[in-house]
Amino acid sequence: MKTIIEKIRRGAESFTGQEEEALRRAGSIIRQGGLVAFPTETVYGLGGDALNGDSARRIYEAKGRPSDNPLIVHISRFEDIGAIVSCIPEEAVRLADAFWPGPLTMILRKSDRVPCETTGGLDTVAVRLPAHPAARRLIEYSGGYIAAPSANLSGRPSPTEAKYVMEDMDGRIDMILDGGEVGIGLESTIVDLTVSPPQILRPGYVTRERMAQVLGKVDTDVTIMDGNSGQAPRAPGMKYRHYAPRGRLTIVEGRPEQVAAYMNRRTEEDRANGEKTGIIGTRESLRQYRADVVKCLGERADEEAIARNLYSALRQMDQEQVTRIYSESFPANGFGQAIMNRLLKAAGHEVVKL
Repeated sequence: MKTIIEKIRRGAESFTGQEEEALRRAGSIIRQGGLVAFPTETVYGLGGDALNGDSARRIYEAKGRPSDNPLIVHISRFEDIGAIVSCIPEEAVRLADAFWPGPLTMILRKSDRVPCETTGGLDTVAVRLPAHPAARRLIEYSGGYIAAPSANLSGRPSPTEAKYVMEDMDGRIDMILDGGEVGIGLESTIVDLTVSPPQILRPGYVTRERMAQVLGKVDTDVTIMDGNSGQAPRAPGMKYRHYAPRGRLTIVEGRPEQVAAYMNRRTEEDRANGEKTGIIGTRESLRQYRADVVKCLGERADEEAIARNLYSALRQMDQEQVTRIYSESFPANGFGQAIMNRLLKAAGHEVVKL
């Protein structure tokens, strides 16, 4: 299969005739059962027809993704949610008013129109209305319902640029819509509205504190940060190792001077054992590090920059064939919880506390 690439201007609110035609063509591919990668405000998604079980199976096959890992259904208008859920709770309306279009996914009871292949065999469906204009236009052209996990091979860092989609998906999917670098860089928050109080299953840009201002009490699944769940995944990304570079990654937690001394000592030892070493850090500490490859995520206080740069830093470590990686740790509150959730999964929860 030859994978076609079509460019969409980054941040465009309206489209040129050429862009519109590319979006129509992409929508037609999805309606016919094909797969298209497309930009959202979070990461690039790999889209297929959410109401076609065969399309869902193709997504799992292209990604090498376990079929019990549910997919998120993307819609372009709130009104479309009624066809894919059995009921719309008041909490969903209030959250949609506050955060849609945007990086929030809600888990609701599914209707019979949604095949079990899309939901990983669950009786619930994960639904999101993205903010990216090209994503919403593609959803319209495709028939209104796109099932879309991140557009990467299963377990790899999610793609924040089309070149990373191509790296994983060339020859596996029909088309890539290249909309440039995404804005947020981490996947959407997932909240389960089938339980009371609502429970966050994956942290993201829409934090628990922000949702609590709308709903009152909101819980967080205890396995988000410890990874010791043996249960079937209730949402994308809960059960399996995700976001991981090819090299072994360890998170180091402690005072900045302790962290730098530890990382430098370990990278020196690793290099002596034939490893190519890498460190992921922030601007404040960067000059202290002596690994073969050092990647800067931004200033420590700038969580949005850290989130936006994290996956590309992990990808760049792979491109430079780094085999042993160490990363700074970050405070796990607010948006920082989402950053640490992704880092912990990428490291297989390997953490050194100094």
